[in-house]
Amino acid sequence: MELSQSMTKPISDHRQLIASLSDEQRADLTQKSDLHGVLHLLSHVVALAVTTTWIMNVWAGWQVVLVLQGLMLVFLFTLLHETVHFTVFKTARINTIIGWLCAMVILLPPNWFRYFHLAHHRHTHDPEKDPELEGKKPETIPQLVWSVTGLPVWWFHINTIFKNALFKPVYDYVPKAGYQKIRQEALIMLGLYGALLSASFFFVSTTLLWVWIIPVLVGQPFLRLYLMAEHGRCPHVANMLENTRTTYTTSFVRWLAWNMPYHTEHHAYPTVPFYKLPKFHKIAKAYLRMTENGYIQFNKKTVQHMMRGEKL
Repeated sequence: MELSQSMTKPISDHRQLIASLSDEQRADLTQKSDLHGVLHLLSHVVALAVTTTWIMNVWAGWQVVLVLQGLMLVFLFTLLHETVHFTVFKTARINTIIGWLCAMVILLPPNWFRYFHLAHHRHTHDPEKDPELEGKKPETIPQLVWSVTGLPVWWFHINTIFKNALFKPVYDYVPKAGYQKIRQEALIMLGLYGALLSASFFFVSTTLLWVWIIPVLVGQPFLRLYLMAEHGRCPHVANMLENTRTTYTTSFVRWLAWNMPYHTEHHAYPTVPFYKLPKFHKIAKAYLRMTENGYIQFNKKTVQHMMRGEKL
């Protein structure tokens, strides 16, 4: 697939890259599919069914499988993230339902997160407007370690649910018409969590502890290290080809993260479904400014930067 315009015309930002695509290319790249979404989701569900069965039966090596279970549970964040864009499935209702299920697993209100995330896309890596940059970022190794444990993000998620349910928070990125919706979803989530907790006590069951709670606690640090690569150490500019990073990684990680390691491509053209991102990557690859060969390499460089006193 070639660009529609002459390659002699320079492409310096994501807008020019998208403008260089032909109508046929845009139609192809933004084509949604229930089939691709269902097949990928089915592979994820089957894998979770296997690890859950393994853990519940305490088969040999269940401790390692518990870590794998945690990875697959916390990386449902990337599926939730895609349902926010309504690109995983062609049918909008399926995106909504699956997004809700993922949100319940990772304690992240889906409608609130949609407002939050779309503001992040509008103001990517803008220190004044990007909600992802709110709050103090780690500046020292101990602060980085504390952040990577995932405990701060769990507190943030739980606090957001309670705040949205019981109080009247003000968010710059939530329209007035959205506040009733985020309050209702928070109340529903609290009710469902309460029901799950009550059922566990009533049946004296530790199943949820071993197949959900402990795994997500174990898995969250891996998600933190993964997410840091998306925009960490990128310049605070409006150009998506510079403020976002694509990370080259294994096919397993791309499967686990629903192709979101192609993150520059996603930010440059958010309406491209996950299964079309590899194709768009082939077009955009020559123009990417921020890339890295693997997450270990990225985080190694991050630690080196922090040891030199440089901010992320």
